[in-house]
Amino acid sequence: MVSRKVGNAVVRNRVRRRLREALRGFVAERPAREGAPAGADLLVVARPEAARADYHELRSALLRALERSSFP
Repeated sequence: MVSRKVGNAVVRNRVRRRLREALRGFVAERPAREGAPAGADLLVVARPEAARADYHELRSALLRALERSSFP
């Protein structure tokens, strides 16, 4: 979810696409047995700082958050 506080529609969509791609790469790197349970949902809330971060910063922040969470 990307709030309007992050920026205008162009900025929000860019952040959304970058986060989606970072998560897609994370899931592709993990073996199927270590993936999320079938039917699991993941909610990511982007903060305004995400608009200023590049892809690599967003990806590393997302991976750190996933490692700290109970997401397998």
